[in-house]
Formats: sequence, structure tokens, C-alpha cells
Amino acid sequence: MLVSMVSPSVFRPRGGATRAALAIGRTVILVAAALASGALTSTRAAGQEDAAPLPLIRVAGNRFVGPDGEAVRFRGFSLSDPDKLEREGRWNRALFEEARIRWNANVVRLPVHPASWRERGEEAYLALLDDGLRWAEESSLHVIIDWHVIGNLRTELFQHPMYNTTKTETLRFWKAIAARYGSRSVVAFYELFNEPTRFNGTLGRISWEEFKGYMEEIIYVIRAHGAQGIPLVAGFDWAYDLTEPAANPIDAPGVGYVTHPYPQKRPQPWPDRWQADWGFMAERYPVMVTEFGFMSADSRGAHIPVIADEAYGDAIIAFLEARGISWVAWVFDPEWSPQLIAAWDFTPTPQGSFFRRKMMELNPRP
Repeated sequence: MLVSMVSPSVFRPRGGATRAALAIGRTVILVAAALASGALTSTRAAGQEDAAPLPLIRVAGNRFVGPDGEAVRFRGFSLSDPDKLEREGRWNRALFEEARIRWNANVVRLPVHPASWRERGEEAYLALLDDGLRWAEESSLHVIIDWHVIGNLRTELFQHPMYNTTKTETLRFWKAIAARYGSRSVVAFYELFNEPTRFNGTLGRISWEEFKGYMEEIIYVIRAHGAQGIPLVAGFDWAYDLTEPAANPIDAPGVGYVTHPYPQKRPQPWPDRWQADWGFMAERYPVMVTEFGFMSADSRGAHIPVIADEAYGDAIIAFLEARGISWVAWVFDPEWSPQLIAAWDFTPTPQGSFFRRKMMELNPRP
């Protein structure tokens, strides 16, 4: 049985906390002066009105549903960390327009790394998300906000320094998100903890009961702020295995569950193993695949557990569609792998062409 030894989502945060703090300080002074003089104008185009709110998504039985009670299926992809995109000059409306118009996605996932959150600072990072959510609304895209952590929250040991966080910081992050965006229907989902793992014991011990308690506390804080989004909870084995959550579910209403079924998580034939490990859960609760994808062994950045070909793509999409499971492919960035695009002109990679074709076929057109 093959196990993920390398996360598909790797990058190196750049810059220093001191430099970021100084930059933020200078920005505050300039903005204050502009407000005082009346010189600050909106970044919205002249005559452009605010986008209409998107339909509120909620849980009904084992489905995500809209205001009319009809089931809603989500098919889209994850962007890279907004902090990375902004530093590289790529955080803009064009990303969201590309997702909706030319890829026919109806959801995008925004992964927030703890290191980026701390380095940029809470208010500056929230300003990035403010922009992203406005562009998402203008493009009729729902959003998943993802606390992009890989590791053990009990021991506070993580797979890489970029994921380092604490229980308190995690709670404060979700408190900030709930307070600012809790009434925004565009934020349909809160992915509470990207990939919980013990990493074969190297990150210490944690039981499902302990992890479940942490997730329930986050949900309590989110709900105390009146937030309407749907919490998404992962199981262990890098968010692959849902057998323990099935035996002892989250004690809160309106929750969905997450799996990341990369191709090398299990040997072929896949469908029976998928059904036994996580597919069965969709009979009782809404399940969303918030990361998956594939690439050839000779492609740039190839690593376990993502190496496969289009046969995997056909098998996993058929499996998900037969069970009404929503999905989000990884990742819309030419530097992170498995890449959906080969360059910033949005040319698809082979997996990008595959997922784009599926979104065009399966999602309703705008």
C-alpha cells in the first residue's frame, strides 16, 4: 500500500516579518493621508456595481443544497496561496474570470499557509481575501477558504516550517474569518485543517477523538460569530481516510467531510478501495474531494502520491459522479504540482486539459 510521503502543495514563503511589518506601516500612513485628502478612489471600474450575493449553500442530508433545496454539485480547482500570487503580481480578477469563463468552474479553493498569514499580518492578509472574494462574486464562483496545514495539531509538529502553527493561532484564524466573512454567502466552505497526519509517528501521537475535539471547538467559535459557511473536516492519512470520522462523527450539524484521494494513496484497482476508505461516507454525509490530481513521472515536480495518467482521471471522476461527490482539482499554478497550467498564459497541462474538459461537460454553463 503506497502512502503519501510528500505533500503536493509545497512552496517557500519569501521575505521577512520585519520587512512586511514596515511595509504595512508605510501603507497605513499613505492610506490615512489619502483618506484625509479625499484622494483615495475605489479600485472598482467606473460605473461598476457590486456583484449580487451568491446563493447561500447549506447541508441537507448527504448533499450540499441551494436556497430552493435543490442539490448543488461543485467542480473546480484550487488556486495557490493568495500571498504567493500577490508577491508574484498574479493576484487579480483575471484568475477568477479564467476559472469561470474558460474553465467553467463553479468553485475555487484558497489555501492559506500559516507562515504566510503570520508574515503578511492578519489585516493585510484579510485585505487580499477581500479582493479575492469580490472577484469571486463578480465571476459567480463560490469559495473554499482552507487553513493549509499538514501535521499534528495536538503535538504542534508539522511536515514543513510553512505549516507551523498552534492550536491558539488556528482558532484565532477561524475567529477572524468568521467575524469578517460569516455573512458572505460567497464563502460557502471553511476547510478547517488541510491534512491531518501523524506521518508514521514522526509527528507524534493524536487520536481521532482528540482531533475531533479540536475541530468541534473551531466549529463552535465559527458558529458563535453567526457564520453561515459549511465547515469541512478531514480524516487522517493526509486527509484520505474517513473510516474513523464515520465511526465517531463530528458532533455538530451542517458539516461536510473531506478526502484527498491522490492516485498512489492506494494500489489499483481503485474503486473498491476508495469505497471502503471514504466513498461509503457519501451515503450519510456530504463529502468533497478538495485535492486530487495526476501527472506523469517525468513531469516537473512529479512525486508520490500524484504520479498517474488519464486512466486515473477517468476512474476517479466516474467514481465521484456516480456518488454525487463534489470535487476540486489541485492546482492552478505552473510552479506547484501537479500543475493544471503550464504557464501564466493559462495554457493547460495534460491534467489541466482533462479537468477543464470535465468541468465544461459537467457544470452548468454561466
